[in-house]
Amino acid sequence: MAETVGDFIIQRLHDWGVRRIYGYPGDGINGLMGALNRASDKMHYVQVRHEEDAAFMACGHAKYSGEVGVCLATSGPGAIHLLNGLYDAYKDNQPVVAIVGQQALMSIGSGYQQEVDLGALFKDVAHEYVQMASTPGQVRHLIDEAMRIAKAKRCVTCVIVPNNLQELPMETPPRKHGSNFSGIGYSHPRVVPTPEELLRAADVLNDGKRVAILVGAGIRDAAEEVIEAANLLGAGVAKAILAKTMIPDDLPFVTGSIGLLGTKASADMMESCDTLFMIGTSFPYTEFLPEEGSARGVQIDIEPAHLGLRYPNEVNLHGDAKLTLKALMPMLKKKKDRSWRNRIEASVADWWKVVESRAMNEANPINPQRVFWELSKRLPENVMLSADSGSGTNWYARDLMIRDGAIGSLSGGLATMCSGVPYIIAAKFCYPDRPAIAMVGDGAMQMLGINGLITISKYWREWENPKLVVLVLNNHDLNQVTWEQRVMEGDPKFEASQNIPDFDYDKYAQSLGLIGLSMNTPEDIVPVWEEALMAERPVVINAHTDPDVPPLPPHISLEQARKYTASLFKGEPNAAGVIRQSMKDVAASYIRRR
Repeated sequence: MAETVGDFIIQRLHDWGVRRIYGYPGDGINGLMGALNRASDKMHYVQVRHEEDAAFMACGHAKYSGEVGVCLATSGPGAIHLLNGLYDAYKDNQPVVAIVGQQALMSIGSGYQQEVDLGALFKDVAHEYVQMASTPGQVRHLIDEAMRIAKAKRCVTCVIVPNNLQELPMETPPRKHGSNFSGIGYSHPRVVPTPEELLRAADVLNDGKRVAILVGAGIRDAAEEVIEAANLLGAGVAKAILAKTMIPDDLPFVTGSIGLLGTKASADMMESCDTLFMIGTSFPYTEFLPEEGSARGVQIDIEPAHLGLRYPNEVNLHGDAKLTLKALMPMLKKKKDRSWRNRIEASVADWWKVVESRAMNEANPINPQRVFWELSKRLPENVMLSADSGSGTNWYARDLMIRDGAIGSLSGGLATMCSGVPYIIAAKFCYPDRPAIAMVGDGAMQMLGINGLITISKYWREWENPKLVVLVLNNHDLNQVTWEQRVMEGDPKFEASQNIPDFDYDKYAQSLGLIGLSMNTPEDIVPVWEEALMAERPVVINAHTDPDVPPLPPHISLEQARKYTASLFKGEPNAAGVIRQSMKDVAASYIRRR
C-alpha cells in the first residue's frame, strides 16, 4: 500500500523521537487515525476521554519527561477543546505540538459543518508556529518546523491537516524553485554570559551580607549547582511553585514556597535580605519580593524577556541556569560570616513546627493540612506528584516535605483547574515503574477528573508499577474561590456559586475496577494512606475535609484582615467554623514562635 500523507506524518514524528500521542478520534482525522493503526508497533496512541485531557497530558508529558508532548484532535469542536491544555503549556513554557484536523480543502471558506478558522483560533496560543497543510509536498517541512520550534523555543506549535489531504499519496517536494527540503534534528546551544558579566554578578553577590535565592522551573537540571551556590553565599533558597520538587525541602536552608501559597520563612527572608539572586524564574507576585531599592539584584534566565521583568536587577545574565552557575561559581567567595544562614535555618525549623501544629488542629471532620502532613512522612522513593488548582495547592506547597528524587508539577502560569489527573496519567506513561500521587479538589474532580479515572482504568495494567493514588479533597466547596471572596472582596461565601454536590469518588473508583478508600475521621488518615501506598492497583481516596480551614498567607495585611472581618458580618453562612479554624491556626503559629 502506498504511503499516505497520514502515514508520513506519524513516521516523521517518530523520526523526531516521538513515541506517544494523546488524542481523541473524529472524522476530521480519520486519515491520521488509520495511519496510527498501521504504525501501532512504533507509536503508542493514548485514547483520552476529552480533548482537553489530551492537551493536558501532552503538557504533562513535556514537564515530566523533558520531551516534546504531542496531542491530536479532530476538526471544529475537537480542536477547540484542546485550547485550555495548550494554554497551560504555553504559560509554563512547555514544548507541545498539536496536530488538528480540518474540513476538506475544497470546502474551506464555505461555512461547512465543523469548519472553524483554526489558524485564527490557534494564532495566540501557538503564535510561534501555526500552519495549515495544503499539498502533500508541504507536509514534510510543516512537521519539521513544528517540532524544531517547539523544542528550541519551548513553546506550543500547531499543524492543521485537512481531512482529504491525510489520505492522499505522500509526495516528495519537486526539485524546483519554491520547494523546501527540510531535515530532522535540533540540539540546544550552550548559552552562557560573557566573563565580564559573570564577574559583575559575582561582585554583587560577594558584596551581599544577606543573600536570598529564588528559583523557578528553569533550574530543572541545575539543582546541584543551586545548592552549591547557596552554600557558598550562605543564602537561603525559596521556591516558586513549579520548582517545588526541584530542590529538597529537607535541606535546612530551603525556605520553601513563596507568595500567597508560601511560607513565613520565605516571606521573612525576602523582607530582610540585602541581595536577591533569581534563577530560572519569572515569579509574578512582586509584592513578595524585596521592596525596590532595598536589595541589589542578580538574575539568570534562558528567556531574555524574563530578565529584569519583576525586579530592577543590577546584573541580568542571559544563560542556561546550570551552565551559567558552573561558570559563576569559581568567582564566588565563601561567606565566612554564617549568621544570616543560621538565622534562615532557625526560621525554617520554626516554620515546620508551625506546619505540624496547624496540621494537628481538630477540624470538622478532617483537617486537610493533616492529610498532607501525614502523606509527607510516607512519600515513596522517586515518587511523582501532581497537584490541581484550588485550596489544596496551598497544602501541596506548604505541608509536603519533598525529598531528593521526587518530581512533580501543576499548572503554574495559567493556574487552571483540571490538570492534576491528566498530568499524573502522562507521568505514569513516561515512567511506568515509578509510584505516583495526584492531589485534586472535588471541584476539579467533578469538572474533568472523574473522566480521567476512566482512562486510568483503561491503561493501568500496562504500567510496570501500577501504584497510583488520586487524593480527592471532598469539602463540597469551591474552596479557594470561597476564601478569595472573603479575603480579597470582603464578601461572604455565595452558596449558590460555591457549594457543589456530594459524590462518592471512592465508590465510583470501585465501579471502574479501581480501589476506592474513604477518610471520614482523623483516625482514618494514617491507615488509609498506608493501605493506598501498598496497593497493587490504582487507588482513589475520598477525603472528607473541612472547608473552613483557612489557607493563611505568610503575612496578613491590614487590608486582608479588614475585608475578611467584613465578610463575617455580611451573612457568612460558615461564620462559626471559619472563626474557630482561623483562631486555631493563628494560635498555632503564635505558640510555636514563642
